[in-house]
Amino acid sequence: MKKYAVASTLILATLSAAPALANNVDWFVGGGIGYQNDSVKQDIGGFKSSNNAEDVTYQLRAGAIINDHHRVTGTYSYFSDDINGLLGQRELTQNMFLASYDYLIPVHQNINLFAGVTAGFADNAVKNKATGFKADSTDFVWGGQVGAQYNIDNNWSTDLTYRVLDQDYDKLANKVDYTQQVVWSLDYKF
Repeated sequence: MKKYAVASTLILATLSAAPALANNVDWFVGGGIGYQNDSVKQDIGGFKSSNNAEDVTYQLRAGAIINDHHRVTGTYSYFSDDINGLLGQRELTQNMFLASYDYLIPVHQNINLFAGVTAGFADNAVKNKATGFKADSTDFVWGGQVGAQYNIDNNWSTDLTYRVLDQDYDKLANKVDYTQQVVWSLDYKF
């Protein structure tokens, strides 16, 4: 429980203090689509199964670019996929609520590279397709991302991002170890 309090405090402090410290803030909203791969493990009485859930992820995001080098972003991400395991076919559904910080490094007139950290919460649900039984939990996730941003013009930009998140979901013999995402997004700055 301590890690939730620490993460929440850091996220709130960053998001509330950043605009006060900025001379130049560009607010943005956007969306993205990409590929997500989750490492899902199952352990029932010593019998183990390891599968990957992989499919399309959809994202909505909003945030601020501060002084052209610092970006804070809030992201909602949705993912769903079927996986086979020891108890038959299961469906993993995941809703993530993430806060990210990126440092933008200009490498050309319209191109920035970036690297940053992410923390938030994942609402994972694993449903057995045969019985309909569902085990869900909301857990802390954290990780980092790297990528490139292209500024199309003064208002539009696009990102290509690779993100890795550590997951804490562990319910009824199902465990989500980590998540990897490759996402293309389009943002509008105002």
